[in-house]
Amino acid sequence: MTEDYSDIINLPHHVSQNHPRMTMMARAAQFAPFAALTGYDAVIDETARLTDKQVELEEYDNERLNRKLAELMEAVDPQEITISYFKPDKRKSGGSYITLTGRVKKIDTYERVICMDDGTIIPLGNIVDIVSDDDK
Repeated sequence: MTEDYSDIINLPHHVSQNHPRMTMMARAAQFAPFAALTGYDAVIDETARLTDKQVELEEYDNERLNRKLAELMEAVDPQEITISYFKPDKRKSGGSYITLTGRVKKIDTYERVICMDDGTIIPLGNIVDIVSDDDK
């Protein structure tokens, strides 16, 4: 195996008579990444997505929230509030904490939800903090 290919090194490149020359896009497609397991990347991304556990509020915090909700129900004009609440994840255990600023449209004690003016519906049991303009 000591040949140096000197007999073929200077020959012209072969051009096929039967097959047309490939475009650069077609050649590039041959070397594109290949995902053998369809959906595997999505599963990995979902597993890597972090969620928080819902914290249980102390009795004092629950009483403070109940007083704040009572104040909001008695208010004549809807006030702007900043509300922090836990939103459960639809796909896995846990969820995330969200802080929203807006006006209360309605507090439904029967359904135990707060309806905000932007259409967000927040279960009362998921609320962890309410701050109104009066508190600031």
